[in-house]
Amino acid sequence: MSDFPAGRTLRIGTRSSPMALAQATMVADLLREEEPGIQVELVPVTTEADRWHGDLAQLGGKGLFVKQIDAMVQRAEVDMAVHCVKDVPGDEPIPEGLVFAAYLPRDDVRDVLLFPEGSPMRTLDDLPPGAVVATSAVRRKAQVKRVRPDLDVVRVRGAVGTRIEKLDGKKQTDARPDAMILAASGLERLGLSHRGRQVFTVHEMLPAVGAGALGLECRHDDRPVTGLLTRLNHERTTTEVTAERAMLHGLRGHCNSPIAGYCATEPDGRLSLQGMVFTSDGSAFVHAHLRGASDPAALGARVCEQLLSQGAGEIIAGIPH
Repeated sequence: MSDFPAGRTLRIGTRSSPMALAQATMVADLLREEEPGIQVELVPVTTEADRWHGDLAQLGGKGLFVKQIDAMVQRAEVDMAVHCVKDVPGDEPIPEGLVFAAYLPRDDVRDVLLFPEGSPMRTLDDLPPGAVVATSAVRRKAQVKRVRPDLDVVRVRGAVGTRIEKLDGKKQTDARPDAMILAASGLERLGLSHRGRQVFTVHEMLPAVGAGALGLECRHDDRPVTGLLTRLNHERTTTEVTAERAMLHGLRGHCNSPIAGYCATEPDGRLSLQGMVFTSDGSAFVHAHLRGASDPAALGARVCEQLLSQGAGEIIAGIPH
C-alpha cells in the first residue's frame, strides 16, 4: 500500500541541459512504474553554473550545478532533485533538511576517449606528440599527463552534445581538439556510446568519486516522497558511494580537487576502495587501496588516512611537491 497521496503531483527539479533532462525523464519513468497513476512534472532550471562559460573553479566549482536546485527543494518549489553524485561537493554537508533517499543502480564508471568523426585514430597511443586532448576534469588531465606528458590537455565546458560538435568541427571554436575524454555513462544516457573509441579501464584511469551514480534527493520530513524514493534505492550502489564519499569528505575534497576514488563490491561481498590524489600535471600522486568487510564509511576513512599520510593534503592545497 502506497503512502503517496492520490492526486498529488511529484515535481522534479532538474537542470535544463539535455543530459539532466534525460536523467530526470528516466527517473520519472521509474516512478510511474513503481507508482502507477502518479503525476510527475519536470521543472527545468538554468543554473548560474550553466550560464557561466569560463572556468568553473573561478565561480566556485561544479557544486553550483546542484546548489540552486537544492535551494528549490528546501523551499518546496519542487519535491525532489536528481543529482549526478560526482557533482555533489564532498567538503560540505548536504543542505539542511535534505536527504539522499535513494541511489539508482550504478551505470558504467569508466572514461572514454573520442576522436573526430572520420578519424582513423583509436587510442591514446595513436596521438602524436603535442596533440590536443580536451576534458572537463583535472582528474582526467592528471592521469593522461602521467602516461603521455607530451600531450596538451585543455579544459572544455558545455553540454556533451556541444562538446562533441566542437570535436567534430561543427561548432565554431578557438581551437579544435584532436581528441576528447568523456564519461561512458553520459554517452550511454544520450545514446552516443557509439562515439567512444578507447574505453579506459579503471586501472588506466581511476574514476571520479560517485562516477556513474545518480542520487535522488528530497526533504527529510516529506515522508510520502522519501517513502516512494526509498523503493528505488539500490543497496550495492549506496554502499559503494558511501565509501567513496567518506574518503572524499575526509580529504576535504571539492569538485575541482584532483581526486579519484572507486569502490567495488568483490565476488566474496567485501568492498575494495582505491583512492588517488594528483598534482594537476600528473607529475606527482599518492595512491591507496584497501579492502574491508562491511562498514563503507570506515573503509573510506581508512583510505583517506593513508592518502593524507602520504601528503595528499599538500597536493590538494597546491603546495609544491
